[in-house]
Amino acid sequence: MRRRAKTCPVCELGVRVVDYKDERTMSRFTTERGKILPARLSGMCARHQRQLSTAIKRARHLALLPFIKGHGR
Repeated sequence: MRRRAKTCPVCELGVRVVDYKDERTMSRFTTERGKILPARLSGMCARHQRQLSTAIKRARHLALLPFIKGHGR
């Protein structure tokens, strides 16, 4: 039995470039601890996975996203 191939959620929306200012989209592809989900779990294509990881790293550097969620409590 083969699994059905996942389709990229970013390609389905018709988004060409993943923007670092879109916190809602980036938080959707991070775990509850703040780690980036791998492409095999998120179902993203290679191009958008690379764009997403770059955007998340930029947003972390600009303090739009936390490096570790729940740290310091």
